[in-house]
This record gives sequence, C-alpha cells and structure tokens, in this order.
Amino acid sequence: MPSISSIMLIVLVILILLVLALNIKVVQQSRAYVIERLGAFHSVWGVGVHFKIPFIERVAKAVSLKEQVVDFAPQPVITKDNVTMQIDTVLYFSITDPKLYTYGVEQPMSAIENLTATTLRNIIGDLELDQTLTSRDIINSKMRSLLDEATDPWGIKVNRVELKNILPPREIQDAMERQMKAERERRESILQAEGQKASQILVAEGEKQSVILKAEAAKEAAIKKAEGDKEARIMAAEAEATAILQVQQATAESLKLLNQAAPSDQVVKLKALEAFTKAADGKATKLIIPSEIQGLAGLAASAKEIFVDDKAQPEQK
Repeated sequence: MPSISSIMLIVLVILILLVLALNIKVVQQSRAYVIERLGAFHSVWGVGVHFKIPFIERVAKAVSLKEQVVDFAPQPVITKDNVTMQIDTVLYFSITDPKLYTYGVEQPMSAIENLTATTLRNIIGDLELDQTLTSRDIINSKMRSLLDEATDPWGIKVNRVELKNILPPREIQDAMERQMKAERERRESILQAEGQKASQILVAEGEKQSVILKAEAAKEAAIKKAEGDKEARIMAAEAEATAILQVQQATAESLKLLNQAAPSDQVVKLKALEAFTKAADGKATKLIIPSEIQGLAGLAASAKEIFVDDKAQPEQK
C-alpha cells in the first residue's frame, strides 16, 4: 500500500503538468497576444507556440490583425444651407500595433464611432445639400485621411470610409423627385425634338437624292437618245450613200454595156424619149428637155398640122 508521501508526490507532479499545459499558448495566424509580466507590458507574441510563466505573466489582450468592418448607426448632420439629414457610415480598419491598441485608448470602437460622427459633421457642415449628394468620393477621402491620422496613436489604420446612406428630410426628397421628374421630361422632349429633326433631315436628303437621281437618269436617257438618233442618221446617210453609189455603178454599167453594143441614133433617141416620159409622170414643176427630144416634139407638131390641113381642104371643096 503506497504511503501518503508517495500519493502527495504523484498529485504534485500531476498539478505541475497541468499548470505547464495550461501555460502553453499557441498563437494562430493573423492574431497577436499582448503579454504583461507582473502588471507591466512585456512583449507581443506572434504566430507560434509560446510558454507563459505561471503566476508571473498573463495575456493582457488577444488582438486580431485582420481587416475589420464596423457599420455605425445613422448620425444627424446639418449642411451649410441648414438641411438636417441622416448619414450612416461604414468603416474599414486594421490593427497595426497591438501594444498601442491595448494601451492607447479605452474602448477603441466607441472612440472610433464618436470620432467618425464628429468628423462627418465637420465635413458636411462646409457643404451644401447638392454638394453633399454629389461628392461622396470627396467626403470619403477626407474622412479616411482625418480618421487615419487621429487613430494612428491607437495603433489603428483606417483603410477606407464609405457613406452608406444619405437620407435627407422627406420634403426635400419629394422636391428632389419632382425636380428629377421635370428634368427627365425635359430630356425626353429634347430627344423627341432631335429625333424629329433628324427624321426630317433624312427625308429631305432622301428627296434630294431622288431628284438628283431622276435628273441624272433623264440626262443619261437624253444623251442615249441623242446618240441613238445620231447613229440612226449616220446609218441612213450611209445607206443613202450606198444606194446612190449602187445607182451610179448601175448607170455606169448600163452605159458601158450600151457603148459596147454600139447602139444606133434611133435607139438613143428612143431611150431619151422613155426617160422623158418617166420624168413627165413625176410631180416636178419644171422639165429640162434635151435637144433631141425637142426636135422630135417639133416634128410631131408639124406632122399634126399637115394632117389637120389635109382634112380641112376637102371640106372646103
């Protein structure tokens, strides 16, 4: 049976092991432990396994090094033109110095919230309503710069500040909606007028192009007609010249044949009489009678007179 002393020794060893196990600390990624020794700051533990001296050292604060987001409740602010509105902000920050964050300020979140509200009031107080509604980027940039400078002694870095909502009074919202509606109607009227103008311009240009094309078509038709008439006249003249040439050639051939046949004077006179007969059948008002035909005509007249005299003499007897 074990003695009392041995039992106490076993209990003591178990207690020592338990104390040692409880004082072994493992620091996770993106976290830091602020360690105090005998009530004073000693060190900041980073990622890894650390051993805390029992009853002498303690973890004063476990700090997250991740970027944190805080959504603050709407704050009443007054613009330069005395319009009261509600603005709520969203703050993005990260802890860069765990020691300053632990010992720099009591209740850091409350301090940041109050600092954000006062900074926002100061900035909005220098702006009118319209500037406030259209200058979010400028307000965000100014607030981030001022808050980052103010929180630097606390080991906090402000990365970004956003105005989440800007809520003017209800009557101001109604007036803005009416103004926006009137502006939209004005733009709609302008767009309709511009559309009608563009449509009329297009119609006029189409009519202009149509007139130009019609004129060009008429011009081309007239040119082609003139060219056709010209070609027709040329072809008619060429045909007439060909016909005359053929007649002359036929006449020359006939004369050639007559000369080769050595016709008598009686035949020549007979041909002349036939030609005179054909000329008399025409519609000419003047005739040129060859001398041979004139002689034949005179001979015929003398013969007619002698014949008439012969008939008259028996009647007188």
